[in-house]
Amino acid sequence: MKTRIPAAAGPTSSRPRRIGSAALAALTARSLRWALVVAIATLFAFPLYWVLVTAFNSHGGVFSIPPDFVPAFHTGAFAYVLEHTNWLHYMLNTFFIACSTVVLVIATSAMAGYALAELRFRGSGFFFFLILAVIMMPTQALLIPQYAVALHLHILDTYTVQIIPFAASTFGVILFRQFFKGLPRAYWEAARLEGAGHFRYIWKVALPLARPAVVTVALLTFITAWNQFQWPLIMTTSHSVQPIEVALSHYMQTFEANWRKLTSAVVLALAPIVILFLLLQRHIVAGVAGRDSGVNS
Repeated sequence: MKTRIPAAAGPTSSRPRRIGSAALAALTARSLRWALVVAIATLFAFPLYWVLVTAFNSHGGVFSIPPDFVPAFHTGAFAYVLEHTNWLHYMLNTFFIACSTVVLVIATSAMAGYALAELRFRGSGFFFFLILAVIMMPTQALLIPQYAVALHLHILDTYTVQIIPFAASTFGVILFRQFFKGLPRAYWEAARLEGAGHFRYIWKVALPLARPAVVTVALLTFITAWNQFQWPLIMTTSHSVQPIEVALSHYMQTFEANWRKLTSAVVLALAPIVILFLLLQRHIVAGVAGRDSGVNS
């Protein structure tokens, strides 16, 4: 007589249930995370969206109740700002100041970062500590002495006073130092055999390899220079050299009751840096994270 051995149904039958429960829990957690991300993104993006709605709205639609959350795409306010104000002049001023600042910051940050990363000299750690200490110092505490220096140098109310004080960046020095420390020493040895000095090595070898750092520093410096308000407001008085953020403060008085024209000016001021950021945001992530440096170490 054959004895039948019953199948062990305990663990096998409960496994699909446990797998299904784990998958459901993971899906729920992922959904909650995405819902939180969407909620936070909506919270931060809504003011900008409302500026766009107001700028493209009709004159009566701005004050309608309930408010209209869909843009009407009326461009009359934009045309007025561009045709009847010095907006293009302010834009060119800001482009010149921002681009000049970017070039100087890239040059000074690359050379300082290379010196701290590759050159061996006494007190290098102390100098790096001083650079880090600058970050902790509030800029408002230096406004009065900086104004006195600019006054005695006779550079008030000029482009120079809006460019030279920002020609060095502590963040740029630290980021370039990080990238240059990751370069293999063999690159410098090969360049030296070819007769290249330190300066030529920086611009011909090290800097091209640190492309993400260059893009990151350039973009963040451009955005910072574009958004400068307090410094040019204090250091300049002439409209011929003032940037776009100071012009917006003037327009807030001129278009105080006309929200369409004021928000149109805001959109025109934001458009260049928003477009630039959207085009180059992946380079910022790569630069800050230290990836895609072009070197396999």
